[in-house]
Amino acid sequence: MGNKISAAGPNETTGGMSLSPPPLHPPPASSQSSTETPKPTEQTAADNNPGTFEELHRKCKDIFPQCFEGGKFIFSKGLSSHFQVSHTINLSTVNPASSGYRFGATYVGSKQLGPQEMFPVVLGDMDASGNLNANIIHAFSQNIRTKLVTQIQDNKCVATQAGIDYRGSDYTASLTLGNLDVVNMSGILVTQYLQKVTSRLSIGAELVCQYGPQVPGGEFTALSVASKLTGDKWTLSGNISPLVGGAHLCYHHKVTEELDVGAEIETSLAQGESVCKLAYQLEVPEASITFRGSVDTNWGIEATLERKLLPFPFTFALSGMASLANFQKPQYRYGIGLIIGS
Repeated sequence: MGNKISAAGPNETTGGMSLSPPPLHPPPASSQSSTETPKPTEQTAADNNPGTFEELHRKCKDIFPQCFEGGKFIFSKGLSSHFQVSHTINLSTVNPASSGYRFGATYVGSKQLGPQEMFPVVLGDMDASGNLNANIIHAFSQNIRTKLVTQIQDNKCVATQAGIDYRGSDYTASLTLGNLDVVNMSGILVTQYLQKVTSRLSIGAELVCQYGPQVPGGEFTALSVASKLTGDKWTLSGNISPLVGGAHLCYHHKVTEELDVGAEIETSLAQGESVCKLAYQLEVPEASITFRGSVDTNWGIEATLERKLLPFPFTFALSGMASLANFQKPQYRYGIGLIIGS
């Protein structure tokens, strides 16, 4: 569910494709050989945790193209094994407010909880006007993880979010507080729980409470129930909000090592609308190319292409969007991007 306050991090763009600096990899542990390839944490057999409620649809969402418009240039440099900086230039004629320069920085601490997990993580970016997005992520133990997100615009804090996750052996409980204002008595409270029932089935629930003078009636509460069913090469996930008349269903299937397909259906009974999207992701390892594409029932078409220009640390990207809902006046958007990073 998208009920948490969204604060765009340094790797996010307005309506943007995930053109972000290369990730800052943690240094190898002293007990590992320098030639040993670390295994991703999620593939360890001992990890029976179902993940968080927010990650319910992640496998399907990850294969959808994240398009951008105009030009984008990113230069990133790792100053050490723990610190990385990036410089981003956006050029857009459709949304001039998103154009300009942004400086980003990422710090990864030395507390290692897994082969690819080190804490704390501090990352943020700032534009030429001083508008700031900042994230702090820390794991106090193997079970407890926290996150703090804030947005500052025009010298004012416009959004804040603080969350904590407790990851048990077969469940995850989360609590998130957003935009708390003790003066105006307003804010958002989100509680989530996801339980693994069997090796393939997980069920959970989410409760959202919003209060304040801007909320009709002074307060609003919504309950969602969710489930995720996992097969050998597929994942089916869904959640429904009976009080607001909303439903969200996702299906992801890994056809081959190179090809993934997915489908998503979002329904709102309040608006009397239902949208279905189909997507694919195709990787061509021989050419270091990744294709992503999608089509939806609103006559929207999106596609991206990413090409790694090996052996150089360059990534070239193309993006295209088309809205054919109005056949007499179709809309098209194109983007081109380049990442240079060590």
